[in-house]
Amino acid sequence: MAESNFIDYVRIFCASGHGGAGSTHLHRAKYVAKGGPDGGDGGRGGHVILRANPQFWTLIHLKYRKVVRAERGESGGAALCRGKQGADIYLDVPVGTVVKDGETEEVIFEMVEPGEERILCRGGKGGLGNNNFKTPTNQTPRYSQPGEEGQEGWFILELKVLADVGLVGFPNAGKSTLLAAITSAKPKIANYAFTTLEPNLGIVSYYDDKSFVMADIPGIIEGAHEGKGIGLRFLRHIERNSVLLFMVSAEEENINESYKILLKELKEYNPELLAKDRVLAITKCDIADEETLKSIRRHMPKSVPHIMISSVTGEGLAELKDMLWDALNN
Repeated sequence: MAESNFIDYVRIFCASGHGGAGSTHLHRAKYVAKGGPDGGDGGRGGHVILRANPQFWTLIHLKYRKVVRAERGESGGAALCRGKQGADIYLDVPVGTVVKDGETEEVIFEMVEPGEERILCRGGKGGLGNNNFKTPTNQTPRYSQPGEEGQEGWFILELKVLADVGLVGFPNAGKSTLLAAITSAKPKIANYAFTTLEPNLGIVSYYDDKSFVMADIPGIIEGAHEGKGIGLRFLRHIERNSVLLFMVSAEEENINESYKILLKELKEYNPELLAKDRVLAITKCDIADEETLKSIRRHMPKSVPHIMISSVTGEGLAELKDMLWDALNN
């Protein structure tokens, strides 16, 4: 099986450049036998900088780049010449990337704005040349500062997909089919669990050239917050979605109970997820008979806006778009 191009987790070692040393130099010229100090300062070491690039959707370009080192600054020279600054290294990452300490896994910062730049490792300052240390009582100092060392360490980069609407449901609930039906995305679709092994994004076209982004998250099973199935790996992607579209198949014996299980998994993972706007869609209504549909309608949860849809026949899809748009612009 070909390896997926969707990489949402990398561990990388980064090191900024050391600062250049200051110069210890005394001015000498043909007619100046004993000139004063003219040693220049050392240059700053290069930074390692993260840049949020909206054109990136995955961290695959960093998967095999295990070590990143910026240049060190050059030493200062005579005639007050300052050393050249070490070149900064820019690492482009997708919007929604979370940066953690590689040892403690503590969150350092998050990249949430397109074009945002954050210094991951700051380059060391250049040392001062001896010209900075002259005084009335010490007019020819013969010492200077060494450059400061740069910063280094292991870091974890995790991607949380940014989307307006996130699809939440059990495996084989019809999430990928819906995404394919109302966007131009082409996710893998099959009649077995865990067809989707990575988040898929699609743009839903709405009226008057308006649109919103929808994310198909791999299926959640009961106990996902404890690491069962593959839900734990992808639950973090739901954190970035503005609205959650819960999807339960009409084939389920108890719609209410299935919906409560999904809610419980989100709550156990992160209680703040329950504060997001929610819409419930009952899928695969084209394969249910009228009596089953009537029973489902009678027992639908009252606490959440709901709709019955079929991604195959198109039933309810226009109304679903309206509901999602209203939720996004609440």
